[in-house]
Amino acid sequence: MRTMWFAGGFHWVTVKGRQALPAEAPILTLAPHSSYFDAIPVTMTMASIVMKAESKDIPVWGTLINYIRPVFVSRSDQDSRKKTVEEIRRRAHSNGIWPQVMIFPEGTCTNRSCLITFKPGAFIPAVPVQPVVLRYPNKMDTITWTWQGPGAMKILWLSLCQFHNYVEIEFLPIYTPSEEEKKNPALYAHNVRRIMAKALDVSVTDYTFEDCQLALAEGQLRLPSDTSLLEFARLVRSLGLKPEKLEKELKQFSESAKKRKGEKINLKEFAEYLSVPVTEKLEDLFALFDENEEGAIDLREYVIALSVVCRPSKTLDTIQLAFEMYQSENDKTIVEDDLAVILKTALGVSELSVTDIFRAIDEEEKSKITFEDFNRFAELNPSFAEDYIYPNMVDSETLLNSPSPNAPNGFCTDFTPDDMEETQYHRDQKKTN
Repeated sequence: MRTMWFAGGFHWVTVKGRQALPAEAPILTLAPHSSYFDAIPVTMTMASIVMKAESKDIPVWGTLINYIRPVFVSRSDQDSRKKTVEEIRRRAHSNGIWPQVMIFPEGTCTNRSCLITFKPGAFIPAVPVQPVVLRYPNKMDTITWTWQGPGAMKILWLSLCQFHNYVEIEFLPIYTPSEEEKKNPALYAHNVRRIMAKALDVSVTDYTFEDCQLALAEGQLRLPSDTSLLEFARLVRSLGLKPEKLEKELKQFSESAKKRKGEKINLKEFAEYLSVPVTEKLEDLFALFDENEEGAIDLREYVIALSVVCRPSKTLDTIQLAFEMYQSENDKTIVEDDLAVILKTALGVSELSVTDIFRAIDEEEKSKITFEDFNRFAELNPSFAEDYIYPNMVDSETLLNSPSPNAPNGFCTDFTPDDMEETQYHRDQKKTN
C-alpha cells in the first residue's frame, strides 16, 4: 500500500504528534474526510475501519482490507448497525488486544472548508479517543472528491499528473470523556469536533450529509440555497423525529391536517400533534410556519414541508398530497392563493409569485385547477419550474443543482443505530439567534 501511495505522488507523509497506543485510545477519529486518499492514514496506522460488508468481495482490495481486521456493516442485516456498535465497544474495552478503530465521524466527504456534524457512532463506546486531523497543503487541490465537481476517476488522473502530493497527518492529544459525555455521545462528538476544528483553523456547521441529500435531490423542484427546509429538517431531527421513517405516516398526517380545514393551531396543540414536549427547538420549528407571529400555524404547511424532506425527489407526490389537503370537497379544485402556499412551502421560501404558472395551467380560465390539471401540465412541460417558477423567485440564481447523492462519498460507512438519539446534544442547547 505504501508503494502504491508513492507511485501516486505521495512520496513522503508528514506526521505530527504521536499515535496513542490501543490501550490508551482504542478509537481514532479522523477529519476532515474529503477523498478516497484518506485511506493513507489507515494504511499508515494499520488501524481497523468500519466497512460495508460488500467491500470484502472486491478483488485484491478486499484481500488487502482483511489484513487490518475491519468491522463490517451488512445492509441485509437489520440489526447490523447495533452489532457493529457492540463489536466496536467490545474491541474498545479489550485493553489494547485489538488494533485501534479509525472512524470518519462526518460520514461523508466534504471540501475541508469546515467540519460538518459528527455522527455519534464513534463515541457510543464512551472510551477515550484520539482526534486525528488531515491536511493536503497542495498549491492545486486535486484531492477533494465531493458530490459537486470532478468525479473519482478525474480526481485520480489530476493527482497522478502532480509531480508531488503533500499530505499531513496530525495526532492530537487523547480526549478522555467526562461522565456527562459518556452518557451523551452527541455531546461527546460535538466537543471533539470543536477541538479538531480549532486545530484545523476551520469553522463548524450543524448540517449533515442528510441535509446534502435533501438540498441536491433530483426532482422537478430544486431547492434554492436559502431554503428554510434545511433548517426544518434539522429541527425535526433535533426533536427525535426521523424524516426517513415518517414517510409511511404522511397520509395519516395529511388526513389529520385536512380535517381542520385550514383552522390554525397554537404551539401547545402542535406539540400534542407531534407527541413531543414543548421545548425551545419545537418553538423554533413552530416559528418557521408562523411568519406573521400570530401564535398559530396551518398544519397543512408542516405536512407539505415534511413530505419534501421525507421524499425530496418525488415532487409530484408532494404536490398531490398538498392538493388533497387544500382542494374543495365539491369539485376537488384549488385557487391561485392555495397554489402559492403549496409551492412556497415546498420550496421553503417566503415570497413567490405563481400567477404565470397558474394561468398556464388554467387554460379554461375557471380561476381554479385540479391536481389532474397540474399533473397534465407537468407531463407536457417537464421544465415547468425553470419556465414559470424560478424566474419569479427573489434569488433564482442560487438554486442548488447537482446530482443527488444516494450514498455518502468515502469508505467509512455510518453505523449509528437507527434508534440512537443522534441529536440529544442539540436538545440541551439554548436557542441562539
